Parts: sequence; structure tokens; C-alpha cells
Amino acid sequence: MPNQLLEMKNITKLFPGIKALDNVSFSVQEHHIHALVGENGAGKSTLMNVLSGIYKYGTYSGDIVFNGKVCKFKNVSDSEKEGIVIIHQELALIPNLSIAENVFLGNERLSKRSIDWNKTHQQTMTLLNKVGLSISTFTLIKDIGVGKQQLVEIAKALSKDVKLLILDEPTAALNDEEANKLLELLLRLKQEGITSIIISHKLHEVLKVANEITIIRDGKTIETLVENIDEITEDRIVKGMVGRDMLHRFPKREPKIDDRKLFEVKNWMVYDPLDAEKIVIKNVNINIKKGEIIGLAGLMGAGRTEFAKSVFGKSYGSKISGDIYKNGKKIKIHSVGDAIKNGLAYVTEDRKTEGLIMIHDIKTNLTLSSLDKVSRHQVINDNIEIRECEKLRENFQIKASNLQQTVGNLSGGNQQKVALGKWIFSQPDVLILDEPTRGIDVGAKFEIYTIINNLSRQGKFILFISSELTELLGMCDRIYVMNEGKIVGEVDKEQASQEMIMKCIIESSKEKVDAKY
Repeated sequence: MPNQLLEMKNITKLFPGIKALDNVSFSVQEHHIHALVGENGAGKSTLMNVLSGIYKYGTYSGDIVFNGKVCKFKNVSDSEKEGIVIIHQELALIPNLSIAENVFLGNERLSKRSIDWNKTHQQTMTLLNKVGLSISTFTLIKDIGVGKQQLVEIAKALSKDVKLLILDEPTAALNDEEANKLLELLLRLKQEGITSIIISHKLHEVLKVANEITIIRDGKTIETLVENIDEITEDRIVKGMVGRDMLHRFPKREPKIDDRKLFEVKNWMVYDPLDAEKIVIKNVNINIKKGEIIGLAGLMGAGRTEFAKSVFGKSYGSKISGDIYKNGKKIKIHSVGDAIKNGLAYVTEDRKTEGLIMIHDIKTNLTLSSLDKVSRHQVINDNIEIRECEKLRENFQIKASNLQQTVGNLSGGNQQKVALGKWIFSQPDVLILDEPTRGIDVGAKFEIYTIINNLSRQGKFILFISSELTELLGMCDRIYVMNEGKIVGEVDKEQASQEMIMKCIIESSKEKVDAKY
């Protein structure tokens, strides 16, 4: 039977006005993968920040017992000395440094007080081989994708003689293939004696790798499920996370579609902004009826985000051509300002970088897209702004102490509600939603789905982009399938299935290969 590596006992953590952790206890067995699951704001990341020394000893109550010793970490360096390494969802790599420089940053290979670069690159290559990454150690971080960056982070952790590896939403930004490779790596590291804690909203991934699953809700431990002892299912985990059964993951909807009113994009062509000869979007044609939710499916790199951004005020691409029609009338859009004036809104997939100003408050973010609605003679009227923001906060059920709360301190689900609310405040007719539920839990997803359904009932034209096929199948009336910058299929809700969508993608790729040879 495995030995107990970690025990967190009666951990309580207070922030101003909120108890983030309330007497949380759980233990981790040596050479196991232990999953932490819960809704956004449940306290998972806070608990791991306590464990890793980000929240130092004395700012919380309770005990951390690691390897049989009570630990009082004052900072991250203290926890790393014991072999505890955390990899956050927002990767902490420096883009303009090489892989080798990043792997040993703060942990340099020295020779007579100077860096031994030969040893640095040799040891980095050994670590990259261990994580299954075949790439030059001189490659800059900015020149590799997120999936490879995640592996570099793990290599960096391994360079610190890690005993307990903590991963916070490690697959949130990865495609299915990259996610599977990462999960296989964790299983391999387990065989090599490394224990892991994984925080994830992707329950099918949790079920694939975890030996134990601890559920946290509202800052409290609900239960720990153990493989081969407890009956572990997604439904049971979801019930523990949200406190109720969720027999239907998607809210019921009776669409009210007006066939006479359309939003159309015709013959849309977009070239790469950095390569004037490379076509990114190739002759795309789509239409959306009033009150209809249209899905856009495709693998990572298919061109979905590039298409969405190019339509939204040409905010991506070069040499853009094609026409946009709304209710039979051709509209001209040359900038984001033009797009907003013509009733378009784009909710980005990257809310933290492009969608919200994380250091500003809720009120500022909500009105940012339409300051003219809360100002007179270019001066913001605070009373009007507060009144309008309180309406949005109530309608979107944004959970916060007040409108002055910093957006960066909200849970992922509430951040997403603010991002949606910001664009709804601009009173758009056309909503382009790019991965609107990425990185949020099942309970918050249901709330976002309900908001989207309400918007469709109000007669909005909605384009719903998602990497989760189950989400598209559960929410959309029709689904366009995109591959390599082209529309390669269109399926109605009644006929749509994951198999049919993947078939469209595979057959289009096969046709390209056949044409080449």
C-alpha cells in the first residue's frame, strides 16, 4: 500500500469579506495522481497556493504535513526545496529566452560563478527527452505552441528534483492530441516515482488518470473518491461540485428562428498578416438566421478564430475580401469601431489578455465597449454607469461583493460573465462567441449557456465557436465544420454527431492529400 506523501489538515484562508477555504483537509498518496475538482471559486487554486508557499505560513490556519514533516513555507523557494513544484494555468515562461534558459532560470548550472552553457543545454536536452519533446534547446519560447510550452514547464519542474508536481488546468489551452500526450506523460512520471496533483474541469481527463479525486465546494471538502473502492462517475463528481444533480448539461431551448432575417458572410478571403502570399481563410460562406445559434467546429488551427476576428472589424489578417450582409443590406466594416456601430460583438477566447482589463474593476470593464452610453459631453456620468452596471450584474448573476471588485479577483466563470456583459451593453445584433466556456466549470457553463439561450430568444444572430463537440451538439441549431481555412461541411442539429463532424474534417484532409499526389 502506498505511503502518504502529503496531508493538508484543517486549512482555513480568509480574504477581506470572504472565507476562501473553510477547514479543508485532504491527503495525497505517494506515486499517485490526485485530482482536485470543483466549480470556479471553490478554492482549488487557493489551496494549492497555500501548499506551494505563494500564501506564506501565518496567512492561513491549519497544517501542511509533507514527507512526515510539518512545513511552514514562507515563499515558493521553501516549497521547491522540499520538492513541491506548481505549474500555473498561465505559464511562467519568458518568450524571448530559449528553452534551455527558461528551464534553468533561477536554477542555473554554474561553473566558477558563471553559467556553464554546455551543461545547461546538455541537461535541458536530457529533460526534454524525458518529457517527450524533440526540439532544439536553443529554440525561443515564443516560437513554439502552447502544448510544447506546457512540456517545457514540466521539464523545468523536473530540473528541481520534484517529488510532488501540481498542475493547474494543464490542458485548458491544448487540443485533444496535445492533452492526451500530456496525460500519458503524467502516467509515465507516476511510474517513475513522481506524485502529481491535477486541477481540471475536464472530468473525462480526470477519470482517465486520477487514483483519487477530491471534490471541493464553497471552500469546503465534500468528499474524496478512491479508485477501485468508490463508484466514480462524471455525474457523481458533478453533483458533488454543484451540490445538485445535473441530469441535463444544457438548458432546454425552443428556438424562435426568423428565416426572413439573415446575417451573411460571402466569399470571405483572408491572407496571413505576416505572409502576403499565404491564404488563411479561403472563400468562406456562412449565414445565420435571427434567433439561431450557429456552431463553428474544427480542430485547432482550422482558422475559426482567424475568421471571427477578420469579420469583426478586420482585427486579424491582410488583403481581406468578401461581403457582409445584415437583413439583406450590405454593410461596410473596416475597423472594430465600424463593427460595433453595425451591431457586431466579438467575445474573445482569451478573456485575460484580450477580453478584460484584469487590474480594473467590474464597472470599468462592463462599460468599456460603449462609453458613449454612460457619458455626456465625453464625461462619464457615474450615476448612469452604476445604474446600468447594476442591471447587468443582476441579469448575468455576476457573483461579487460590489461593482468596485477587481475583475482579476473573480472566478473564471464570473470573469466570463463580465466579458459577455461588456458586449451585451453595446446592444449588438450579431454575437460572435469564441470559446465562451473555456476554463470554467460545469455549473458556470450551464449559467453561460442559459445566458446565450436568452440572447437567442431576444432575436440575436449568434455564432458559437467551440473546441468541445459535445457543447456544439448541445447548444447549436446548425453547425459549420471548418478545416484548413475552409468550410468543409454543414450539418443540422437533428443529423449532427461527433462522428459526422470528424468525418467532414478527415475527408477534407484526405481530398487535399489525394489532390497533391
